[in-house]
Amino acid sequence: MKVHSLELNGLKLIELKVHGDSRGFFVERFNEREFQTHGLPTHFAQDNHSRSAHGILRGLHYQTNPAQGKLVGVTRGKIWDVAVDIRRDSSTFGKHFAVELSDENGLMMWVPAGFAHGFCVTSDSTTDVLYKVDTLYSPQTEGGIAWNDPELEITWPVSHPSLSARDQKQTSFADYCKHPAF
Repeated sequence: MKVHSLELNGLKLIELKVHGDSRGFFVERFNEREFQTHGLPTHFAQDNHSRSAHGILRGLHYQTNPAQGKLVGVTRGKIWDVAVDIRRDSSTFGKHFAVELSDENGLMMWVPAGFAHGFCVTSDSTTDVLYKVDTLYSPQTEGGIAWNDPELEITWPVSHPSLSARDQKQTSFADYCKHPAF
């Protein structure tokens, strides 16, 4: 496993070792010792599985109390994964990082608390996203920012994604800045 620190403080790209041959592949997605060695969290409170079709976009979501970090990976298909730094005192506040995560490229992303996270499905087939979170889900303290907010300047690979009712009504980044959660 290789871990790359990204330009947004705390955000990490994890490169897994994929062992493959004509029969398929094997990959170790989590190893407590390896995660400790690389300064990644080793305690997770919940595993989540999201299945989505092509063109579906989920996000940009965050949780405050308790704040929640996510270890995001794909087991089938591919996504465009985006993390936005929403920590008011951060030198990269309002900046984002985006990367393709897939069942073939062996990449996962650690998205620490204080980031809004979202993804869109870019593969033609159904896509499965698995993510571990370091605190339990708390619907009372979840929040979101509009996926297409022009101030964030995120280039998504879809122009007219399929969105949930919740994600169609997310707040603007300017409104978030008036009362930042982090």
